[in-house]
Amino acid sequence: MSRFARLRTGAGLAVVAALTVVAVGACGGPRAADSTSTASATPGGPPTSPTSGPPQRPAPAPARPGAAGIGVPTTPAATLAPRTTGTIATNLTSPWDLIFLPGGRALLSERDTALIKLITPGGDVRTVGKVAGVAHGGEGGLLGLALSPTYAQDHLLYAAITTRTDNRVVRMTFDGTRLGTPQVVFAGIPRGAAHHNGGRIRFGPDGYLYVPTGDGEVPARAQNKRSLGGKILRLTPDGEPAPGNPFRSAIWTYGHRNIEGLVWDPDGRLWAAEFGNHTADELNLISKAINYGWPRFEGRGGIRQGLMDPVAQWPVEENSPSGITYANGAIWMAGLRGERLWRIPVNEGRVTGPPEAYLIGEYGRLRTVARAPDGSLWLVTSNTDGRGTPNHGDDRILRLTLPR
Repeated sequence: MSRFARLRTGAGLAVVAALTVVAVGACGGPRAADSTSTASATPGGPPTSPTSGPPQRPAPAPARPGAAGIGVPTTPAATLAPRTTGTIATNLTSPWDLIFLPGGRALLSERDTALIKLITPGGDVRTVGKVAGVAHGGEGGLLGLALSPTYAQDHLLYAAITTRTDNRVVRMTFDGTRLGTPQVVFAGIPRGAAHHNGGRIRFGPDGYLYVPTGDGEVPARAQNKRSLGGKILRLTPDGEPAPGNPFRSAIWTYGHRNIEGLVWDPDGRLWAAEFGNHTADELNLISKAINYGWPRFEGRGGIRQGLMDPVAQWPVEENSPSGITYANGAIWMAGLRGERLWRIPVNEGRVTGPPEAYLIGEYGRLRTVARAPDGSLWLVTSNTDGRGTPNHGDDRILRLTLPR
């Protein structure tokens, strides 16, 4: 059955996969086109609306049993499966990040257009402004969004953007109706010619801004503490290195290839989703001053040399993880190339069971997932990003209901 037909019927599909390591892939298509260190990849053509039936594309790789020591996969219990209960918005262009405002409305960034859109739970969509200074190219453009910890008082909205010369963080006012003029908070982060720009910024429970950066297609930057590439940065709201940073700089952790997902669990632990190169995509538990291994290691194996291993990993064709969230005792992870939503059960900083894959191939590439104030998940597709095969109505935001 085609994705178009499955989309119309809302049919579900769930597979559990133990964590494995095989070769191929990164940010969500053939790895050479997605997140390799070379910039010679040729993205797919521009989005189109089908006129003679839905476009067909290769089926995503099935989730496969593995040998990561987490056990043999079984069919996931129906009580754990999310249920698609509606479509909130359609006809979005390269949507990238989604955050919620007080009161339940959401802000959405569009990577390629530099537009920010205001979206209500009822499906009203309105453009509130275009962020000046954005230079889209490859994986760069308008990326992550974050509300100031004191948004109720200062109405400040932060954004990670790619310019012609670098990646940077800007902030602007948002009064609920329109955007103010962006002001630079932090600049000079290396940008890739086409790939590896990171950008999923988030404020932590400590009130500081965490900024994941890609290696900008130069892997050696990740191990160089004089470079801002391949790191997680930790900043004050005004863009200064935060107190307590380990290297007397903005750097919090290093040895990363390209992180596009950050989330804290209820106990304050920071989790990050990271694109692999040819071997393994990763879920990492983040701790201050730690070296996460890239490019010396990809996936597991670095701990014997004093590097931090991921807590979970996947064959790259099954995932290409972007945005993540936490809900109901699990990390939920959107997969681009894998075209599936992963549920990874966690407790006290450990993965406690085999990850489960849902919606395999039903909606195409998945860019991010966010937990709404009402407890549902908003799932954002990414078929108009130049690598997907968009159907009529793409891209869209879906509402998923989780079992109680």
